Amino acid sequence: MSTVALENKTILVTGAAGFIGSNLVKRICEGVPSAKVVGIDSVNDYYDVALKEFRLNELSKYESFTFIKGNIANKELITEIFSKYKPAVVVNLAAQAGVRYSITNPDAYVEANLIGFYNILEACRHSYDDGETGVEHLVYASSSSVYGSNKKVPYSTEDKVDNPVSLYAATKKSNELMAHAYSKLYNIPSTGLRFFTVYGPAGRPDMAYFGFTNKLKNNETIKIFNYGNCKRDFTYVDDIVEGVVRVMKKAPDKKNGEDGLPLPPYKVYNIGNNNPENLLDFVQILSEELVRAGVLPEDYDFDAHKELVPMQPGDVPVTYADTSALEKDFGYKPGTSLREGLRKFAEWYVEFYK
Repeated sequence: MSTVALENKTILVTGAAGFIGSNLVKRICEGVPSAKVVGIDSVNDYYDVALKEFRLNELSKYESFTFIKGNIANKELITEIFSKYKPAVVVNLAAQAGVRYSITNPDAYVEANLIGFYNILEACRHSYDDGETGVEHLVYASSSSVYGSNKKVPYSTEDKVDNPVSLYAATKKSNELMAHAYSKLYNIPSTGLRFFTVYGPAGRPDMAYFGFTNKLKNNETIKIFNYGNCKRDFTYVDDIVEGVVRVMKKAPDKKNGEDGLPLPPYKVYNIGNNNPENLLDFVQILSEELVRAGVLPEDYDFDAHKELVPMQPGDVPVTYADTSALEKDFGYKPGTSLREGLRKFAEWYVEFYK
């Protein structure tokens, strides 16, 4: 692997107002102050824009950060950003997220996840024009959803992933295939990261822990899918960001095969907690932490607010990451416990919504 120094470089982060994107920008601005970070985000209303504005407001204090409001599906804009800022490292986190939403709003996924990512790949390709150094490393978000309903757990990047069970998953698998083709054809070092159920403060309200909290606070009933027989590899956002930063700094090597042609400088890794938690245990810990933080009263009757329901279309019963490759290549394994992570979320929630 080749070392990629981040110091004094320009780093482009797409989806910078998003949950993972904003935390990554913050981490780079604080950890690598000499780097210039350019962020792009469409700030769409898929979920509460106030959250995205809260995150951007947090980032506005960093002088090394430049924010551009725009859509990665706009090819002219992406071309312009690459020619003006000449990023050395690109982290593509802009995407239309969510499995269930992909069933009702497929257009959004094709635009952001396919056309948008294609524009990023094309811009990376042309960054080498006229002998320029160009992009040293493209890191992009894939998803644990590419594993579909694979029976073998934990999920390994060696497993076949040809049976997506949602359009969202299909677009993420497509990203990996497109990146592979561009790595092979144009020698673009690229690394895809399959994220597993990311959570934490100022996260996405369409994620279970956030939605459950809103409902419980409003005295509504929460639906627990598959009658609670669901397991998720919940991964705290700071652990994800730490993994992303480590990956950014080490790109797959550019080398030629026996035929003299380039071997694609291409890798894919899982980033997860390597520790699936049962949904009912998760709800138990969440409820305890919400009471502790004062979001809910101490005498709250949880059982009266729980409804066990069947599985949703497009969902899978278990996600579980085999993270051995990440450990081997980067010496890193996420380590934040569910209680610790949910405590930080509950403490943030009580402040944000007071």
